[in-house]
Amino acid sequence: NILTGSSGCWMMIEFLIFSRAYVPQPPPRMPVTHAAHNESEEEKQFRRVFQQIAGDDMEVSPNELMNILNRIIAKHHDLKTDGFSIESCRSMVAVMDSDSTGKLGFHEFKHLWDNIKRWQGVYKTYDSDHSGLIGADELPNAFKAAGFPLSGQLYQMIIRRYSDESGNMDFDNYIGCLVRLDAMCRAFKTLDKDNNGTIKVNIQEWLQLTMYS
Repeated sequence: NILTGSSGCWMMIEFLIFSRAYVPQPPPRMPVTHAAHNESEEEKQFRRVFQQIAGDDMEVSPNELMNILNRIIAKHHDLKTDGFSIESCRSMVAVMDSDSTGKLGFHEFKHLWDNIKRWQGVYKTYDSDHSGLIGADELPNAFKAAGFPLSGQLYQMIIRRYSDESGNMDFDNYIGCLVRLDAMCRAFKTLDKDNNGTIKVNIQEWLQLTMYS
């Protein structure tokens, strides 16, 4: 059984993350009884893996997420990375933590994996010289393909924040940057009640928006 033992768990997670990239849909919160009868075989396999890595509390903490990500990417030498830091993983958890528990439940966790799969596929596509990095000239198209067409000024800010001195961005910084962009864009859309492209926030709302992401 591929799910038996810790090695089987990592094998299945690796397959589910890196087998293919696709655009995810927001995960519906379905009761367990509904899920048991309506999930695909892949979703059932993912749920069994989740139960193994989440532990008794059935939620994934930032530390657990960091360990999972770093064990997986260590096997993918075509992805240049220094490894995912605890701060990066806290940010990922904050983005997907819809019920503010500080951890990820099953639907939150699966939605994050789906995003990582999609972004990993984009990263490899736009690493045109197969260096394992994305260069400054490749970044605009890479971010656009990931769903974030940004202004030139913002690209320069992102390069200064997330790239090395040569303007190259490695995998963990690329994912960390997309996590923050995703958080900010979704928060903005939530606050843009009139859908007119502008929002008005007070200091408390601004702090809540920016501090937990």
